[in-house]
Amino acid sequence: MKNLAFLLVSLFFTSLFAVGCGNQTNDKPLKIGVTAGPHAEIMNVVKKIAANDGVTIQVIVYNDYIKPNVALNQGDLDMNSFQHQPYLHNVIDDRKYEFVSIAKTIVLPMGLYSKTFSNLTQVTPGSTVAIPNDPTNGGRAFLLLEKSGLITLKPNPGLQPSARDIADNPKNLLFTEMDIGQTPHALADTGLAVITSSYAQEVNLVPAKDALALEDVDSPYTNIIVVRAKDKDNPVFQKVITAYHSEEVKQFVTDSYNGSILPAW
Repeated sequence: MKNLAFLLVSLFFTSLFAVGCGNQTNDKPLKIGVTAGPHAEIMNVVKKIAANDGVTIQVIVYNDYIKPNVALNQGDLDMNSFQHQPYLHNVIDDRKYEFVSIAKTIVLPMGLYSKTFSNLTQVTPGSTVAIPNDPTNGGRAFLLLEKSGLITLKPNPGLQPSARDIADNPKNLLFTEMDIGQTPHALADTGLAVITSSYAQEVNLVPAKDALALEDVDSPYTNIIVVRAKDKDNPVFQKVITAYHSEEVKQFVTDSYNGSILPAW
């Protein structure tokens, strides 16, 4: 009788443990934070593919670049997918978050646009250039301007050069800094504007067609999937990466964005 009672109690607790584990791994959705636009659109495709591998994803959309990292740090998200590595480095330095990147996703190439000039040879001396005012994307803008041949930077400027790092500015370009979301709207008032793909598309610019200069897939500003460092070995995360790096997602990116967003895997 004692053995039977012991067996029944053991089975009871084993069943509780099994139910608990089932809820944790199968029923509890994986919360992934993204920004509105391409990151959200792509993650919804990933969500469908991951479901075939038993992973339930809840896509949570944000309209700024601050909240997805705050939410991840607070435990409200399991991962996020919206930022590039230099931006993450700045966040970690500033806020001391214990985050790591676990996979590359896409490149949203920054481009140089104009409503005044149809090619770079037409840029006139003294033209004004609108650039993002944050150090990461501002530096990215100066690197693109150098790649375009409009300025020359000092040797080894790193990934966050500023106007102070300009060694040569033969056209005496003037730089006006503003919130990154305002750069597309500056086109009416400036000769040139340096704009990321996501914001360019909001004003019906097609980066692959309309940009006078554009970053390529080798850009150091590749976007990434980010998780808390303590959770990086979660085996469920690998299933998300596998889904993201699938041919179906690559085809979706290629077909949907006409070369204006590039798969980075």
